[in-house]
Amino acid sequence: MPSEDTPLLSEAGLKHESVYNRFSKQRKRVLVVLVALCGVFPLFVAGTFLPAIPQVVKEFDSTASIVSLAVSLSIFAACLGGLSGATYSTFYGRRVVYLFSLPLLFIGSVGVALAQSIPQLMFWRFIQAFGAAPGLSVGAGVIGDIYKLEERGQSMGIFFAACLVGPALAPPIGGFAVRYLSWRVMQLIIAFFGIMIYLAMLILFPETSHPGMRGIDKRRKKDPDARRSNIIFINPFRPLWLLRSPNLLAVSLAGSAVLLTDYVLLVPLAYTIGVRYNITNEALIGACFLPCGIGNMIGAPLAGRLSDRVIVKWRQKRGGEWYPEDRLRAAMSGAMFLVPLSILCAGLVTEYVDGKLGLILNLLCLFVNGVGVDVVLSPSASYAVDVVHHRSAEAMAANSGLRSFVISVAVSFVLPLIDKIGVGATNALAAGVAWIGCLILWLTIRYGTQLRAWVDVGYSTVDNN
Repeated sequence: MPSEDTPLLSEAGLKHESVYNRFSKQRKRVLVVLVALCGVFPLFVAGTFLPAIPQVVKEFDSTASIVSLAVSLSIFAACLGGLSGATYSTFYGRRVVYLFSLPLLFIGSVGVALAQSIPQLMFWRFIQAFGAAPGLSVGAGVIGDIYKLEERGQSMGIFFAACLVGPALAPPIGGFAVRYLSWRVMQLIIAFFGIMIYLAMLILFPETSHPGMRGIDKRRKKDPDARRSNIIFINPFRPLWLLRSPNLLAVSLAGSAVLLTDYVLLVPLAYTIGVRYNITNEALIGACFLPCGIGNMIGAPLAGRLSDRVIVKWRQKRGGEWYPEDRLRAAMSGAMFLVPLSILCAGLVTEYVDGKLGLILNLLCLFVNGVGVDVVLSPSASYAVDVVHHRSAEAMAANSGLRSFVISVAVSFVLPLIDKIGVGATNALAAGVAWIGCLILWLTIRYGTQLRAWVDVGYSTVDNN
């Protein structure tokens, strides 16, 4: 396993740092804006559909439990799309993946808008989510391409904050569209913006992968005729093999446990807060999602900036040694307090507090949960990029892919569980799962070196990060 004791300012490190000077600060900001716009789509696509569930149930004469399977299916599609996009971006580069996935988003959105049955809806939701998914995993890889280690946490936080405009605005926009237009019109709006962003990426986005590091570059060195070769099939599940690293697996599981609380609160919102406080207007139900999204937007950049400071502080304490797990220390407050306590309180408030006070307290809990979730996820994403920097998009995809798979299964049980044991008990169960995630994070921080020694997946050092 590569040593962590590399001097802070070695000659090799300085040489490698020149890779990050390919783009000016202004150009980097433009690139972050572009990838953030693409990163908005996965969560925006999901968020605009949630307020539409009651209307879709009515239109197709179905049940909330059946239609919520479309949410689970789209999460699974996002998992598969993220893995595929990351895998191909490592081999062919970031640009080509964006130019392939965004048209799929457009086609899927039009298909959803025109769906005439639940099976058609689920099929096109799968295509839509698959096309949107690379925006997060490949976007994180782009951040790793253009920003060095000590800047990466803050930049990743800004990227995630911009991406999380999606879930902040999606439910109220989706709710407004459902109430005053149609859920189908919302899907056509997504299709329109998808094709507009595609054109922007086509014109303005260059390849950001480090020179000579793409798989196709390495292949061309060995085989000069590779330019004329057919397109190569790459196993889309290859990034999951990175999860044989106990550290990456632990961070993914901890993130799953934390993010699950978001879905336990948001997926059944129309049937918990909506029913409890007699809110039937879809636009108002959509507005109830807003505090969580605003919390996400605030938590991500704060956590990213804090994680950079933690890295610098602890490297100084260690005399210049880089210990990757130090970044995860910035996630502990969210994992230990903000996330589990907010969902626990939300369940108790929904059960026992009536009227406007109960609604206000629930919205406050949603805000705190939104902050807490991203206080955990932002440093975790930066950590995944840090430890296997040369496969940053794949590391991010493996991280989010396992998370998406776990949540896609768990979400299908949320509404039935609430029907059976109630909101309070369901939320308490989710809080317990979040505390288990906190324990996993603490163990990773405490025993990071030993865990990395078990399986070497090609960990990065400070000189090649």
